[in-house]
Amino acid sequence: MARVPDMTVNDLAEADRDLLKRNIALHRALTNSPNGARAFSGLGQFIRYGSKLDPRLRELAILQVGWLARSPYEWSHHVKIGFDFGVTEADIHALIAESEGRQSGLEPVAQLVLLAAREAYHGPGVSEATFERLRAHFDNERLVDLVMVIAFYCAVVRVLASLDIRVEPDYQPYLDRFPLPG
Repeated sequence: MARVPDMTVNDLAEADRDLLKRNIALHRALTNSPNGARAFSGLGQFIRYGSKLDPRLRELAILQVGWLARSPYEWSHHVKIGFDFGVTEADIHALIAESEGRQSGLEPVAQLVLLAAREAYHGPGVSEATFERLRAHFDNERLVDLVMVIAFYCAVVRVLASLDIRVEPDYQPYLDRFPLPG
């Protein structure tokens, strides 16, 4: 059982019911704090719909964080979302290979994005050397967007773990297809 109750539309004040327009477990838990849920959602919405960062590379960065955190929720949700934004099954297998220090066949910019996500996840942030290599591929806006994506999802996986948010049945097949290591 999750550590906070799942909120339903009926539990919320009329003004807060829009918070459950995506009726997923994470949002149902976050709406215990409507103002916090709005702040959290605002950055998430920018990342998905407002950032100029290539969506496939964005999703690879998010998936890298989910993989490193061994976050079933994040991983399963973003495997599905990643497929919607151009991530392929081969990309997922390549991400796993990169995470294990093996050759992946990914293009250099994707390898750099995954490296940046690994460095930031392990802390304290993206190294100067990796950041400088990323400059060859991204302008300043996209560099900042990439760092924000990685940092936000480092926070997301910690929220998910702390609130003990479980994978919904609709997303379980993605976790079954691409299981996290034990």
